[in-house]
Amino acid sequence: MGYVLGVIGGSGLYQMPGLEDVQEIDVETPWGSPSDAIIKGRLGETTLLFLPRHGRGHRIPPSAINFRANLWALKTLGATHVLSVSAVGSLREEIPPGDLVVVDQFIDRTQRRAGTFFDEGLAAHVSMADPVCPLLARAVTEAARKTKATVHEGGTYVCIEGPRFSTRAESFMFRSWNCAVVGMTNVPEVFLAREIELPYCTLALATDYDCWREHDASVDIKMILEIIHKNVERAQETVRHLANALPDPARSPATNAFEHAVLTDKGRIPPHIRERFKVLFDKYAK
Repeated sequence: MGYVLGVIGGSGLYQMPGLEDVQEIDVETPWGSPSDAIIKGRLGETTLLFLPRHGRGHRIPPSAINFRANLWALKTLGATHVLSVSAVGSLREEIPPGDLVVVDQFIDRTQRRAGTFFDEGLAAHVSMADPVCPLLARAVTEAARKTKATVHEGGTYVCIEGPRFSTRAESFMFRSWNCAVVGMTNVPEVFLAREIELPYCTLALATDYDCWREHDASVDIKMILEIIHKNVERAQETVRHLANALPDPARSPATNAFEHAVLTDKGRIPPHIRERFKVLFDKYAK
């Protein structure tokens, strides 16, 4: 049986040549509806689940994304891996617009987002020291390099609330923290994936230099869209190569993330909460 790769990103990703048995699936979750219907298809032995993070037509701003519903929908449909394809601003001279970064760390600067599945009737504390699956990150790096893109392996993604871009002072601060890129969407996505034991990795596409280069024009949306549109095909090719080289999810650090995370006395977990997380509790039932 093949693996199931969930891909969260722009709507252009799922319009891939060679994708077979394509169908749309509407999913409801305990946290409401995901950003859009999920596009399910098949490449060889691998099933792909495409979810437009902002909805088709890019109608959902970063702070309004239902991250919990998005990740839970992918889990419900059997995802074994999750790849985030995201536009970012570069915070380093050596990462020019058009380069790709396989992120390995995150800093959370968001303020208004539900950041955990465990906020009612269940206290669970999942380790986030290294939230990205290193096996999946290595596979994504190799897949991206097959597209002839310049790929940077590793780097910290600082996630801001948005929808505004950084001030120049903020951009300088993020650089002083040794961050590689700045974006608005991958937190709490990455943390939620780990909470429900999904191996996760970000493929970040640098679209601009943010605003720390004082003699450059400030970032503008027209410039960003031009680079994004040029790189849809490259992202599709990365997904195609990755689909044929997914690592064994059983070897991922995400696989048993929930096992020892629960502190709540099992006898005091409300029945509806136990039912909500049945897929996780049943896995570790003695």
